[in-house]
Amino acid sequence: MALINIATHEIHCKIVYYGIGYCGKTTNLQHVHRSIDPRARGDMLSIATETERTLFFDFLPLDLGTVHGFRTRFHLYTVPGQILYERTRLAVLNGADGIVFVVDSQAEKFEENIQSIAELEMNMRRIGKDLGRFPFVIQWNKRDMANALPVPVLERYLNRRRVPSYEAIASAGKGVFASLRAISKNVMAQL
Repeated sequence: MALINIATHEIHCKIVYYGIGYCGKTTNLQHVHRSIDPRARGDMLSIATETERTLFFDFLPLDLGTVHGFRTRFHLYTVPGQILYERTRLAVLNGADGIVFVVDSQAEKFEENIQSIAELEMNMRRIGKDLGRFPFVIQWNKRDMANALPVPVLERYLNRRRVPSYEAIASAGKGVFASLRAISKNVMAQL
């Protein structure tokens, strides 16, 4: 839920990048962080272990200017994708204002993506939210891989809600800002 501070005229929104391990969630945030003027963003915090790339979350406060006289800041988080971190994903998801579901387009990751989106729906119900009425976009990442499934196949099985979706190659920055702009607009419309 967005935090609105009347005294300082600020709105703080939380966007969560959700998906399986190594699908490109952290890569998205790293690209945004590198590309944004340092005066418009905060430091990026990444907590990792020897075996996992992102153990808890990445946090990137992103200042997108003012909306109706309120300065709007988006805080971007990623969840750990590894199966054993389900409780952490639920904790990070709590209080979210919007979700970018990042899909690893490779054929061998298809089942994991199916399980991950089912878990997302379940976790949203656990925190009392309906994914069908929530700001939500999908990013088809790793489109440059030779074994990437065709987008119509991904759309058919992973985008049952017909939410906006964007092709991406996060490692090259392609589609990263399209996804971020879409979810930001969706969150602001919801407010």
